[in-house]
Amino acid sequence: MSLTFVIFDLDNTLYPPGSGVMEEIGHRIQLWLRRRLDLSREEAASLRRDYLHQHGTTMGGLMSEHAVDVPHYLDFVHDIPIEEHLEPNPVLIEMLERIPLRKVIYTNATSEHGRRVLQALGVFEQFERIIGIEEVGLDNKHHRRAYERMLSLLEASGSECVMVEDSPRNLLPAKAVGMMTILVESETGGERSGTDESFIDFTVRSVLDVEEVIDHLLEADEAEGSGNR
Repeated sequence: MSLTFVIFDLDNTLYPPGSGVMEEIGHRIQLWLRRRLDLSREEAASLRRDYLHQHGTTMGGLMSEHAVDVPHYLDFVHDIPIEEHLEPNPVLIEMLERIPLRKVIYTNATSEHGRRVLQALGVFEQFERIIGIEEVGLDNKHHRRAYERMLSLLEASGSECVMVEDSPRNLLPAKAVGMMTILVESETGGERSGTDESFIDFTVRSVLDVEEVIDHLLEADEAEGSGNR
């Protein structure tokens, strides 16, 4: 194994849950469902839960069950005042600067949303690329092919990459394509299933703990390389 990339999920990974960003996006998603599908508030909330469970994202369910203007949907649900919820994080900036790997964002959101979040956190310059759902053909992270497309865009193999995520189920296909996996588990416990999670290589409480894991992996890489000489 020779690591080249550390790939970070965006929302609720680079910043902790409870910032208000995902809550705002969730509100916009339900508003879109109510307006476009003529649903009550309760019906929209129920449909969103069902689509998240069955398809990985609400948009995945909508694309499967309805005719959807995808660009309009993505623009609408991400039209939120990010700067009201996030601010520059000097500790995160310094941590990212110390990691000696190429850094990429891979998100189920749009790359434009990713850019706005990174700028709000003050870490935009730390990442060489943002890959959003449009760049991988609108497949979300439930699908192995989405990760395969992401790796193709980077011209990288899975074994060269570490994937950092707050969602356990999004790490299963990452592991299937050969990536090392790190789960950022929030204090609330996240969405752990209690079933076999051998596809999760490391679990940390904060994105700030990722640096320690990367250091460990690079030291192991160096030791392995020395042993082969």
